[in-house]
Amino acid sequence: MHIIIQINVLNTMNLQEYRKQAIRELLHDGFATSQKCLVEELKKKGHVATQSSVSRDLKDIGAFKTIDGYTLGIEQQKDSSPIQSITDLIIDLHIAGPNLLVIKTRIGAAQQVALFLDECDYPGIVGNIGGDDTVFTATSNKINQRSLIDSIKFLIKRS
Repeated sequence: MHIIIQINVLNTMNLQEYRKQAIRELLHDGFATSQKCLVEELKKKGHVATQSSVSRDLKDIGAFKTIDGYTLGIEQQKDSSPIQSITDLIIDLHIAGPNLLVIKTRIGAAQQVALFLDECDYPGIVGNIGGDDTVFTATSNKINQRSLIDSIKFLIKRS
């Protein structure tokens, strides 16, 4: 009985990975206005899917909900560079004290920008919190805050 349970767990894991890959493909092709839409598209492709399984899968693959629906995180998009994707999402920057930077983004893009900043290992960033259209970025000091602002502004001018 132990062997059968192990095999079923392995089969379930493979099905989840196949479903996640199918979700990535659907997101890449633009079929992602809602989780319900994704469930329907997955079923058309022969995958077993519920709203709760799709919700977990979206989180696992790093997808984000935007005003237009779901999209993959910038590191998973193949059509454009991560820097270009991020600079297109940033609207404005505001200093809020010596260690806090408020980054205004397009609606639904703040979590994507915060994740990018988390993963870029920029020196001096202590942490980021992304809401819907605002990212709060804490820096270790005013010098690192100014350096980050200058870097972001430089990247926006270049794009």
